[in-house]
Amino acid sequence: MAAEKVEKLDLAKLPRVDSYHIWQAAQKIPIINGFFVEDIRTVEVAPWDLKGGLGAFVVLDGTGGVNDGYVCEIPPGGKLKPQKHLYEEMVYVAKGHGATTVWQRDGKKHTFEWGPGSLFAIPLNAAYQHFNGSGTEPARYFAVTNSCFMMNLFHNLDFIFGDEFVFTDRFDPKTDDYFSGKGEIFGRFFMTTNFVSDTHTVTLKDYSERGAGGTNMKFDLAGQTMGCHISEFPVGTYKKGHRHGPGAHVIVLGGQGYSVLWPEGQEMQRVDWRQGSVVVPPNQWFHQHFNSGAAPARYLALRWGSWRYRFMRLTDSDGSTYTSVKQGGGQIEYDDEDPRIHREFEAAVSKAGAVCQMGSCHPRCSQRAVAKEG
Repeated sequence: MAAEKVEKLDLAKLPRVDSYHIWQAAQKIPIINGFFVEDIRTVEVAPWDLKGGLGAFVVLDGTGGVNDGYVCEIPPGGKLKPQKHLYEEMVYVAKGHGATTVWQRDGKKHTFEWGPGSLFAIPLNAAYQHFNGSGTEPARYFAVTNSCFMMNLFHNLDFIFGDEFVFTDRFDPKTDDYFSGKGEIFGRFFMTTNFVSDTHTVTLKDYSERGAGGTNMKFDLAGQTMGCHISEFPVGTYKKGHRHGPGAHVIVLGGQGYSVLWPEGQEMQRVDWRQGSVVVPPNQWFHQHFNSGAAPARYLALRWGSWRYRFMRLTDSDGSTYTSVKQGGGQIEYDDEDPRIHREFEAAVSKAGAVCQMGSCHPRCSQRAVAKEG
């Protein structure tokens, strides 16, 4: 009896379905890939029928399929179409002024105004509509959602966009001050709120665990399982190298500098950033942020994983991102980093006409003696 011929395994022939990519392609707007965007305020956008404005997807390599982003622009004097969907969404206003109205079925409508730097979240499955408050200038926002996760989980768009369940535990329309900007802080820098009027000026708290003079605030927005934080670090300083899971969209709010990213054991890649830049470090790539400019650097990270609501931890555990790799965490202490990292930073700072301020915390800093005398 002849042996049965074994067919060569070819995964490409399998009838696999990616519901999110199918939906995405049907939107017929630009798709930006890679792991860096130079400026979300100037990326090319195209008419987007679903939204009623102009848009582009920003699906960078570091998202890992857990979340995604998009840019949407509202023409002068215009408004977008009403929306409702069964996925979470966080919104950062990149430019322009306007207002958003949010409501539940048969409930009171809530309207709040926003401007450049505003941050808010859309309550899950609530209806909403964005309006441009200027008759002469466009308004543009950048949003991070978990639509890719939800669409591929249920692979049914009628359910995603047509389900009528009302999540009053996340957004009770009877609550008058839901989008007032009021918040409650837990511990040092864990805040729960639903609206931040200006991410450029909101008060941050000490975050020395991440490095020289750094400050931070971590937000729980609208009870989401996604989360975000704002971080700032002074002139002439940089963050400790660290790694974590996918999906952290780092949006530069102010300052000038660069980041280096690398998979463990491989060469580093550098991206230079300024206000409006976005970088998403790939899953478990080490990365490090450097302020090589003449002003404090501040960024907003819209990401997978809320500090408040437990969900999938992926490859990270509590505190791992600021615990030394020597202790099983994901952070590289200054003492342990590659010596060329600091040499290159001092050269970049000098080129910008600033002075390295790492002398008090870095063993190889040229300003260490000065810091000791001071």
